[in-house]
Amino acid sequence: MAAHRDRWDIFCRVVDNYGDVGVAWRLARCLAREHGKRVRLILDDLTVLARLEPGANAALAAQRVDGVDVSLWSEVFREDATPDVADVVVETFGCDTPESYVRAMAERKPMPRWINLEYLSAEEWVEGSHALPSPHPRYAPLTRHFFFPGFTARTGGLLREGDLLARRDAFQGDRAAQAEFWRAIAGAVPPDGALKVSLFGYAGAPYESLLEAMTHHAGPVWVIAPEGAAAAALSAWLRGRVPGSHGSVAAFAVPFLEQGRYDELLWACDLNFVRGEDSFLRAQWAARPLVWQIYPQANGAHLVKLDAFLRLYCAALPQTTVALLRQFWQAWNAGAVERALWTRLAAGLPGLHEHAMRWDEELALQDDLLSRLLRFSSSKL
Repeated sequence: MAAHRDRWDIFCRVVDNYGDVGVAWRLARCLAREHGKRVRLILDDLTVLARLEPGANAALAAQRVDGVDVSLWSEVFREDATPDVADVVVETFGCDTPESYVRAMAERKPMPRWINLEYLSAEEWVEGSHALPSPHPRYAPLTRHFFFPGFTARTGGLLREGDLLARRDAFQGDRAAQAEFWRAIAGAVPPDGALKVSLFGYAGAPYESLLEAMTHHAGPVWVIAPEGAAAAALSAWLRGRVPGSHGSVAAFAVPFLEQGRYDELLWACDLNFVRGEDSFLRAQWAARPLVWQIYPQANGAHLVKLDAFLRLYCAALPQTTVALLRQFWQAWNAGAVERALWTRLAAGLPGLHEHAMRWDEELALQDDLLSRLLRFSSSKL
């Protein structure tokens, strides 16, 4: 019976920006590539995937991309269509599986495994909520389980491709590969000793105060912003003269980077400003210092999540360094970056680099999210 239980449907709606689809696409691709599952990714907006993955075509409602069947949500759930239910059904980020599909799940024998993959969080309550069941009120015994990614052994773990760290190490150890990368995206190679900074964030971050503070840096600073709010802020700061320079800063606004190329940017930089969930996690796998702009929520709820992560991330750091990181991250999320604060952070980057590598090594010792998800789904089937 268990041999045929290898087909997965993953549902994802575009809520904001690219993070939701980015995570869903990585999950689907890993299931197909590394675990041999038959995977269908059902999206309500294919234009986002087409930007993240060059092999995807936004004009095709059904296509196969890198071993994954990709379908447009509205095409799958036409009024005349009968839902084809998979063995394992994954809702990403509470996107609500359509009623017709839920009803078909309840009628299927045996019923599928139904999982709601939640957002990543370091809050303590996540451990108690991970893997909890939620029986459907009308279609019992159909039950949905909540799967929480996280940083500890009692959570769902972190999404990581099997070869990710080896690819990163090879790139970071190859000066020629890095030079080729810089020439491809910036047209030149940073001078020796330059501080290389990637800048990716939401509208409203204090970009101008950060950039002004950087102009006083003792050595050259290269700032690279992929297309988006940060690139627009960079262009505004230089009055449209991008690429351009001001003080110690050489600034580059680059086109949108597909996932693999963005990983290389994170690997190549000395400090990464990231946002949301997907780039936030990829920056940690880069083993480089980072500054996180968390997705804003009403009443400052996001700042609680920010502090929860800092408690974990900073647990082994000296209190002076903890205070510095907390002050800088809070300023980046809800204030302005003063010159003195930037100077202190820049001076502390060598130690923060060592800490980022230790943090990466500790996380890599844990089972990744897919390993835990596969074990969990198999145990319930």
